[in-house]
Amino acid sequence: MTVHINTLFDEDAIAARVADLADAISESKPENLLVVAVLKGSFIFAADLVRAMHRSGLTPEMEFMHLSSYGAGTEGSENIRVLRDVESDVNGRDIILVDDILESGRTLSFAKERLLKRDAKSVRIVALLDKPERRKAAISADYVGFACPDKFVVGYGMDMGHAWRQLPFIGYVVPGEETGADTENEGD
Repeated sequence: MTVHINTLFDEDAIAARVADLADAISESKPENLLVVAVLKGSFIFAADLVRAMHRSGLTPEMEFMHLSSYGAGTEGSENIRVLRDVESDVNGRDIILVDDILESGRTLSFAKERLLKRDAKSVRIVALLDKPERRKAAISADYVGFACPDKFVVGYGMDMGHAWRQLPFIGYVVPGEETGADTENEGD
């Protein structure tokens, strides 16, 4: 079966928005900045964002948290497991917590609280995509790339059952066509 993925945000739109986000973060004048990417979905976004931050005059350090709440399915779980934690001392530091998508908010709420308990000076959230209608936790992003419709998205680091992360755009899976070996990109 062929998977049909329609383009939601193309490469140019993503690149422009990432540059805007980096400029906005730079304007906030963070001190002793540590960027913490939530793995796995944010890895491409986080890499592009820190490069754009560099062009905006920031010199952040980079760290990673690997939190699991999804598994191979499409629905989030209330159980969050720490698979890899931040190794750097966060005490007194401004932190930008980067994630691919803010849906239920459980994972980012968990990560933010974890960093604040370690005496981070501040923890601001940047989410590439925001789905507020799916929110379960009382949290919002300080910086948002795009409002996301209530569709299952893939590409630009985001996956479906560990596939489609490599796509250079963000697309959505056409309902009823969710498994297969081939991808057809149908622009919207």
